[in-house]
Amino acid sequence: MERKRGMHLISVTPADVFQALSDPIRIRILRVLIKSEEESCQCELADSLLEPEYKLSRHLKVLRQAGLLSATKEGRWVYHKLVTGGSFLGHLHTAIRNIPDQDKQFSNDVKRFKQRSRLREGGKCQTPPRVRLPKKQNARDQSARVN
Repeated sequence: MERKRGMHLISVTPADVFQALSDPIRIRILRVLIKSEEESCQCELADSLLEPEYKLSRHLKVLRQAGLLSATKEGRWVYHKLVTGGSFLGHLHTAIRNIPDQDKQFSNDVKRFKQRSRLREGGKCQTPPRVRLPKKQNARDQSARVN
């Protein structure tokens, strides 16, 4: 299956799509975006799914490579949204939307996403990217600096 993304023509195989859907976190990401019908930055997804951003980054990349998500960079933020169009993706979105939610994980993810999206200004995330703390120094390096 071929699809245009921006100015590039990409070729996606059914195996790529099903491989991308093989991880529960990726299904949760898609479920939130399908249910909310909104785009999202990575920090909003991290807060909604209660997963670390570094972990989501890898999953978002897999979903983009499979042709299921697109990404747009605006300043410091990268917004992810569902790729739509074509009956195949419509059927796929319907199937994901209808996955049973017996433990309420999906509904809790969506609920947290809606709460988190209220922090937006002008429809866009304004939360600064998380600051990485410096690595802990070992005891020998700290004692050398003290003396």
